[in-house]
Amino acid sequence: YREAWDRDKTQISIPSDTPVMLQSKVNALNISDKHYQKAWDEAKAKSYDIRADAIPIKHAKASRDIASEYKYKETHEKQKGHYIGCRTAQEDPKLSWAARAMLLQNDRIYRKAYHDSKAQVHIPVDAMSVQAAKECQTLVSDIDYRQYLHQWTCLPDQNDVIHARKAYDLQSDNVYKSDLEWLRGIGWLTEGSVDVVKVKKAQELLNERLYRTRPEEMKFTSITDTPDVVQAKINALQISDV
Repeated sequence: YREAWDRDKTQISIPSDTPVMLQSKVNALNISDKHYQKAWDEAKAKSYDIRADAIPIKHAKASRDIASEYKYKETHEKQKGHYIGCRTAQEDPKLSWAARAMLLQNDRIYRKAYHDSKAQVHIPVDAMSVQAAKECQTLVSDIDYRQYLHQWTCLPDQNDVIHARKAYDLQSDNVYKSDLEWLRGIGWLTEGSVDVVKVKKAQELLNERLYRTRPEEMKFTSITDTPDVVQAKINALQISDV
């Protein structure tokens, strides 16, 4: 289908001075990177001499110093207004935190050797504490305390079996407490208990009526011719309205 077009396409001749061809050449020059950098490449190929005291060099150095100083003090300028004065180092939170971190670090380093060696303790088997612990374990061990007898087969009417049963009954907790069964359910008054008697004695000791005797209950007769009584009578006559 395209064979005729592909064959005719190579035989078309367009003059080079047509407006379309001229415009395409101009566009090619505008978008050419090599043509765009031609003057710069020629300038680079030539030798140039720039003095150290030239204005552009001084300007570049000054700009570099200003930028370096600004970057160096940027963090300080940001935090300049955030600090609050503290009278002591303990009141400064950052210093307190640093001191606490240092203390923890020192404590960890101090106990490092102990933690490394605490799992490597070797105790001799014949030490006094080990022997005492073994003896205590033997005394409180239930296995050594109880020694089960062999399963003997005995007749139920043998004398030793009957005697053992009586001994077991006497030692049994149920038989030991059977005499208290008749007390279960019986009421009990606390009138004569030790606590009640103790409270009554305490009340008698703290009773003011028994401790003190009231004045009106005492038989007392005043003497009428004492100087105090005579003076009181004279004063009563002097201030009497009658």
